[in-house]
Amino acid sequence: MSDWKVEELAPEMVKVYESPDPSTVFAYSPGLAVLPGGRLVATLDLGGPGVAALPGSKGELEPGRPWQGKVFTSDDQGRTWTFRTDFPFIHGRPFVAGDALYVLGHCNDLTIIRSNDRGETWSAPVRLTDGEKWHQAPANVHYAKGNVYLVMEKMTDPAYKGWGVSVLAPVLMRASAGSDLTLRSSWTFASELGFRDAIDEDALNGFGVPFYKVEPGTVARIAPGRPAVRIGWLETNVVQFADPNHYFHDPQGRTFHLWMRAHTGGTGFANVAKAVEQEDGTIATMLETVPSGKTIAFVPCPGGQMKFHILYDETTRLYWLLSTQTTDSMTRAELLPPERFDLPYNERHRLQLHFSRNCIDWCFAGLVAKTDHPKQARHYASMAVDGDDLVVLSRSGDERAVTAHNGNFISFHRIRQFRKLVY
Repeated sequence: MSDWKVEELAPEMVKVYESPDPSTVFAYSPGLAVLPGGRLVATLDLGGPGVAALPGSKGELEPGRPWQGKVFTSDDQGRTWTFRTDFPFIHGRPFVAGDALYVLGHCNDLTIIRSNDRGETWSAPVRLTDGEKWHQAPANVHYAKGNVYLVMEKMTDPAYKGWGVSVLAPVLMRASAGSDLTLRSSWTFASELGFRDAIDEDALNGFGVPFYKVEPGTVARIAPGRPAVRIGWLETNVVQFADPNHYFHDPQGRTFHLWMRAHTGGTGFANVAKAVEQEDGTIATMLETVPSGKTIAFVPCPGGQMKFHILYDETTRLYWLLSTQTTDSMTRAELLPPERFDLPYNERHRLQLHFSRNCIDWCFAGLVAKTDHPKQARHYASMAVDGDDLVVLSRSGDERAVTAHNGNFISFHRIRQFRKLVY
């Protein structure tokens, strides 16, 4: 019977980056891309009070709080990594468009850098916006009709105090893959739809959302050191449904669904909206509807309470979901161990993999990697297909980490022949 126990798919790891001081320098935001020819490109960013003393380019989201992004490449399937450059923004996401490699993120304003030599040298950072506030941890990139599509999230109320997930708007961005994406004119931005403008939190009922009561404009103290904010959406993936039998299929190919982390205080849901290309080339963002005519803003999603990554694999014609597995989200907040970060839903030490034909019905494929202590972490990961394998970059931490949120290294994992997991 012990042979039936689920074993980790990729317990072995390579540390792409390790903090020089886990108490003051924290490793965040892993992004991953596979270039033609097999080169791997990894991005990450560093936060914490120790960043100010680090060499290299930095940016500040708030005065006196510097952040630093980094680019690494590997030409031996991730066994070793070469540092390439620092960049002065966060949430960097590497992706290929045309003959160029880009990293897009933000330092409040959207900021981008470009490489014409497969990541060895990089352009100076270029701002795509001016005087705005943006967000978006690295998520997927979608290619269709000769264009690249991805989502960044705009703060619709820049004066909002605290963690503003209720006022974030997922904005689908489109550009011709062959254009110069460091030019603002190359991009079309969808219309903005903030969470609180789309969904009346106080009218929700019947499925436990929100899990905690938080009055508008306040932060609720659920237990000492465990605050809750108004619910919202964030960290958006782009999904398109090619199956003509799918209820959300658009035969004209103009609809792009936005699958988002649902910050509700509970687990098991993601948020969904859609962005639809109009006849005049603009893109309109709205909620989806189901056959009854009701709008749908929440969908079942294992790990949807934390940042997840969705990847569509053309070979299997399946959607693959890399997300965080929770085990004790119903433990009362005041009874959690002191080492445990934040509220019960915010467990961060088990990476899981699922697959689906439709992004609603998910089949468990395996446990990618895990740790056994609440201060350790394997979470907030990105993934990409590398031949027959699935490669994963995880925001990780060991027993030296300050918390599971503020980890001390970025780890690379390889799931070999991942398509054989399908059943």
